[in-house]
Amino acid sequence: QVQLVESGGGLVQAGGSLRLSCAASGRTLSSYARGWFRQAPGKEREFVAAINRSGINTYYADSVEGRFTISRDNAKNTVYLQMNSLKPEDTAVYYCAAAISDYDLRMSVVHYWGKGTLVTVSS
Repeated sequence: QVQLVESGGGLVQAGGSLRLSCAASGRTLSSYARGWFRQAPGKEREFVAAINRSGINTYYADSVEGRFTISRDNAKNTVYLQMNSLKPEDTAVYYCAAAISDYDLRMSVVHYWGKGTLVTVSS
């Protein structure tokens, strides 16, 4: 019954910014770690960012460290991904995910997946 719905994807110019949102419905995910993955054309899915249930700890892939920021609003059952200084290499379908722990999320042991939202960064 749980659904994760991403929004905020689109076409942006290199160097620009975009904020993705992922709203959960069906049950509260306040006790879950949440995060983002992405899959670029012709490439494997990769981990992007994660945040633990309290929001105290965050984790990022090296490729996005310093440019992306993950945050959550448990009152809204929503997780966000603020993406700055976007590069063409960031072009991918971005998937929202939830897991029991941030460790599980980083290990790709995902309990719930969203359907994805496309981010295209033009040069």
